[in-house]
Amino acid sequence: MSERGILVILSGPSGSGKDTVLNRLVEVDSNVKVSVSMTTREKREGEIDGLHYYFVSREYFEKKISENRMLEYAEYAKNYYGTPAEPVDEMLEQGKSVFLKIEVQGAEKIRNRYDDVISIFLIPPSMHVLEARLRGRGTEDEETIQHRLFIAREEIRKAYDYDYVVFNDSVECAVEDIKAIITAEKNKIGRNKKTISEVINNV
Repeated sequence: MSERGILVILSGPSGSGKDTVLNRLVEVDSNVKVSVSMTTREKREGEIDGLHYYFVSREYFEKKISENRMLEYAEYAKNYYGTPAEPVDEMLEQGKSVFLKIEVQGAEKIRNRYDDVISIFLIPPSMHVLEARLRGRGTEDEETIQHRLFIAREEIRKAYDYDYVVFNDSVECAVEDIKAIITAEKNKIGRNKKTISEVINNV
């Protein structure tokens, strides 16, 4: 049995299905937890503190930055968004598989802090499928869709920097692939040295 949980970065372009895959993964594996981001923006109607975001003051957020307790963060439209370290570390100590849904820009910061983090890039089977998904939302104009497709191509080029790639042609297949990755990582020798020693010494 693995002594400590596994930290997983999940990235992918808009329309790749990150939220759908993560939601399904949480449903089928009770050991999987998804990190909740922290923000200084106002809570919107229907949002729940601690579920959708940790809603905090700008002063509190900047205190966390100064104490090096943010795994990664950025500022958009005069509001901070980022990943607090404490909840992630607590879940890892409990042996959970903790997923960070992070864009490619923030992934490198996480790798620099956790040398045992694994990274998965979720990718659509083709750009045609991705375009169809974006258009299927029916919420964006043509210019926005073309911009998202341009950004997606640039982000997909970053997939080479990741440990694994999962093609999301089917949500169920993508979830099974991710579960297989987690199982393989849990059974790596480097994560189980203490347990092996305990077996040898009959502890």
